[in-house]
Amino acid sequence: MDFNCDFQPRQIVYLENDNQRLYAEVIQVVESRRMCWVRPLVLVTYSGDVTSEQPPVATDLRFAADLLWHSILFRPALDTEVIPFLVEPLATEPAAETHSASVAQLNQFIRRVWQMSEDYPRTELDSG
Repeated sequence: MDFNCDFQPRQIVYLENDNQRLYAEVIQVVESRRMCWVRPLVLVTYSGDVTSEQPPVATDLRFAADLLWHSILFRPALDTEVIPFLVEPLATEPAAETHSASVAQLNQFIRRVWQMSEDYPRTELDSG
């Protein structure tokens, strides 16, 4: 994967795995470690693939813990793709009753991305 990371603080990026995307805000890029410190915003689950006609399900993650993750695995998000998922959740406060279920979904997603990243050569993750 030859993707040169040039992310800026407050930029929206995403991690993708199968039919899910985790959209997050860049807090800081740790260039010396080729890592991104990000704040999760929303986990979007598509019924098929990302191009499916079915409406996706968005899980509000604004209350979730920040992540430190390999920069090379993130992609920049286009405004037009992420704004629809942010408009509705940002208009309301995060629901406390869905907090644990949302965190569980995030944890499962992160585990799958971690397993997927194990398939990348270490030199690719370390060299960015």
